[in-house]
Order: sequence, then C-alpha cells, then structure tokens
Amino acid sequence: MSGRTVLITGASSGLGEEMARQFAALGWDLALCARRTERLEALREEITARHPERTVALKALDVTDGEAVFTVFGEFAAEFGTVERVIVNAGLGKGAAYGTGRHDANRQTAMTNFVGALAQSEAAMEIFRRQGHGHLVMISSVSALRGMRKAMTTYAATKAGVAAMAEGLRSERVPGVDVSVVYPGYIRSEMNAHVQQKTRFMVDTASGVRAMVAAIEKRKAKAYVPAWPWVPIATAMKLLPLSVVRRLV
Repeated sequence: MSGRTVLITGASSGLGEEMARQFAALGWDLALCARRTERLEALREEITARHPERTVALKALDVTDGEAVFTVFGEFAAEFGTVERVIVNAGLGKGAAYGTGRHDANRQTAMTNFVGALAQSEAAMEIFRRQGHGHLVMISSVSALRGMRKAMTTYAATKAGVAAMAEGLRSERVPGVDVSVVYPGYIRSEMNAHVQQKTRFMVDTASGVRAMVAAIEKRKAKAYVPAWPWVPIATAMKLLPLSVVRRLV
C-alpha cells in the first residue's frame, strides 16, 4: 500500500469513475464503492493494467443505507490501514416540478444526495478523528448557489445542503482534518447524458474532472470548476435577481 488512499463513492460511472482514473495516475491507491460492482470490476481492470503498482479495492454500497456506509468505510480503513481522503461523490439527478405526481423521484434524490452524504461524512469523520488526519471532499454543484426550477429544485437544494454541511465541518476546525467543497459546473457525465450535447458551457468529462482533481489536490476550501467560466458565473449568480439567474443557467 502506498499510504495514500482515496475513498470515492459513486465510482462506477461519471465523475467518480474519471476521478478514480486520474487519482490513480497521480499515485493514489483507491477504495472504490458503488451500487454497480460489475462496472467497478471493469474499472479496476483498466486502472491496474495502466498502473500495476496501484492497489484498487472495491465494495458494493448503496449510500442510502446508513449502516452499510459505516461498515464499508470501516472495512476500507482496516484493509488499507489509513484513509487519507474521502470524496463524497455518489449522487442522483432525478426530479420533477413539485405537485406533478413525482414525489418519489424527488425523495429518492434527497435521500441519496443529502441523507446519503450525511452518512458518508459521519463515517469519514469517525475515521479521521480516530487517525488524527484526513481530507473530506464534498461534491456539490453550481446549482447549489440559488434555487433552481422544476426538475432541478430538489437536486439544487440537496447540493446546497451538502455545501452547508462542509462549511459547518470546516468551521469546527477538527485538528488534522481539511474539508473541501467542490462546485462542478456543466461537466459531461452519465447523469446528464440526456442533455443536449451543445449545452452552453458544457465540457467533456476528462477535462472537467481534471479541474476538480487539481482543486482537490490543493485542498482548496471551496472551488468552482472549471474555473472559467464558473468563477465569474458563480459570483454573478449570488448577486443577480432570480429572474436573470433563470436565464443564465
């Protein structure tokens, strides 16, 4: 084991899958979990073929099962001896306008993105407090900065909750523990594969994740990625009237 282990949830697809590839290239051992283990197996084969010196451990995990989150995180910590970084990435993008008969979709997103993130953060902090060091990374979204319409309302609210959770933990100043929140802009992934390819500001997965990984490696407290155009857009979103924000994103 390298002594540098990153635990990534939701690693079977999208941003989590690409983060695993890029962190492996940077010399990190990987603790990967997701619901779909067959896709994790394929990812492990790919990564170990490119980086045979890397250790890649896999476990099945549904982050809405709080007890399972603590069990899986604890097993990873025991296997590797230490977990230097936990990336709370697992997420869901289902949703519908309120009152249109799809409470099930909105509730599923809320349970995965917020309640699941709560369990992951608790489990990670338990490990970090015990070992005296660690880096907790919360993946939020630029949609968290303001209320979003229709199918995005619940998703944006959960990501705002994730950001608030990260800020609260950072304010606690737990000795030896850094807390980062990353706000990705429009990065192509499985979650948004149905969105038009020519969506304004959309970047490909590898490029977008490269910006995310660079910010994470710097242990930034807060990062909008890619920096262009999302740093100025984020500033504008916080200040502009909702009527203008609606047209902007």
